[in-house]
Amino acid sequence: MEIAANILDEDKLEQASEVMRALTHDLRLKIISFIDKNKRINVNKIYNTLGLEQSITSQHLRILRLTNIVIHERNGKQIYYSINYDYINSIVGNIGNFLSKG
Repeated sequence: MEIAANILDEDKLEQASEVMRALTHDLRLKIISFIDKNKRINVNKIYNTLGLEQSITSQHLRILRLTNIVIHERNGKQIYYSINYDYINSIVGNIGNFLSKG
């Protein structure tokens, strides 16, 4: 059973590592902060308000989606983003659990 628990811990730590890597970019932090402030925001509003190119914004949002930091929702032609707080909280909890074992 201990081996299975170690594999699960390693998987959780790998997920946490991916999230942390995604968060180490200044522009992604700026995007996340803007989404957080607005709770749910249209992608057009993100790049227009932050003065970013659409393609650059899309690349960074893709990374944030792939790491589950943000959730996207399509409403017709519009795409809205929000922060995936549940997932982020679980990642923080996993890191805390790992550190408390030391």
